[in-house]
Amino acid sequence: MKLNTAKRHLREGSKNIFRNGWMTIASIGAVTVTLILVGVFLALVFNLNNFASNVESDVEMSVYLDPTLEKDQVEAIQGELESIDKVGSVKYSSKEEQLNQLMKDMGQTEWDLFEQDNPLSDTYVVKTSKPQDISSVADEVGELDGVDKVDYGESTVDSLFTVSKYSRIIGAVLIIGLVFTAIFLISNTIKITIIARSREIGIMKLVGATNSFIRWPFFIEGLMLGVLGAIIPIAIVLGGYYYLSNNVSQNIDIGFVQILPYAPFAFQLSGLLLAIGAVIGVWGSVMSVRKFLKV
Repeated sequence: MKLNTAKRHLREGSKNIFRNGWMTIASIGAVTVTLILVGVFLALVFNLNNFASNVESDVEMSVYLDPTLEKDQVEAIQGELESIDKVGSVKYSSKEEQLNQLMKDMGQTEWDLFEQDNPLSDTYVVKTSKPQDISSVADEVGELDGVDKVDYGESTVDSLFTVSKYSRIIGAVLIIGLVFTAIFLISNTIKITIIARSREIGIMKLVGATNSFIRWPFFIEGLMLGVLGAIIPIAIVLGGYYYLSNNVSQNIDIGFVQILPYAPFAFQLSGLLLAIGAVIGVWGSVMSVRKFLKV
């Protein structure tokens, strides 16, 4: 594309923004509101995913061994565990270590009575390469000779994976729905522009203007609508997340729930909103031109 032609398309696209007046304001406002909601949902979904990933990474199983096993048999089981597909790590915990930790946690001297007759079992703590594989690996581990019991909190872990899965799906559906709403609004604005300029477009076609030459100003108009509509949401995201990360998370005790740090997350989210705004605008324009521009 020649420089003069590019300048012409940019100029025409900019003029269209001002020509449509209140429809342009309405479209920018609709994109702004939509992207604010998208930004809030994205921040929430990303933080929920981060929280879920952190919790999932802590999922592990305790493999309790038969108390009658000899030392060499205990060591052999470790090799068997490590050879199982999908096993990420295996850590040995002797019954003495477990009793000492239990005494430390409970802070009761009565536990001293068990030092000579320890009722606990030697244990292996196993983590899988992917947390979602823990159920199948637990079934395989439970079949090994010398394994007395396998415990990974089955009901709790299954509920965690279910909630995590559906929260991600619901978040994605809501965001996609909001994005398509904004595309529809911008598309309607550009449709009005096309209808209002149908005579002019027909004349341009008669004098030899190509389809792409006619379409480019509308693409630029859609792009500008999307980018302009993203400015306020970006400012709100940067300000709101800064306040959240520097005040709420520090002044309120939320235990093991940690939000993503302000930098670089807020800037990445802002860039994503800008890109979504631009795509919304261009896509809305493309949809209008294809369906309503009869050239």
